[in-house]
Amino acid sequence: MQTQNPFLDEMAKLTTAAMGMAQAASEEAKAAFRAQADRMAAELDLVRRDEFDALKAEIAALRAELAALKGQGAAQD
Repeated sequence: MQTQNPFLDEMAKLTTAAMGMAQAASEEAKAAFRAQADRMAAELDLVRRDEFDALKAEIAALRAELAALKGQGAAQD
């Protein structure tokens, strides 16, 4: 037979509540850190990854086109 100890029951409730508060504080800290990082990135005028990848692909295509044009020019000479 198991008896209920009110002290242990209250300690379990307090521990559960404390863990919930710690988890909520952690999530709030992460959100605040992300917001601060976004603000700093906006101030630094950084390029987003998708824009960088698009520009990189465009430059690669232009280099290939330039190499092809150089090859045509060398073939004509």
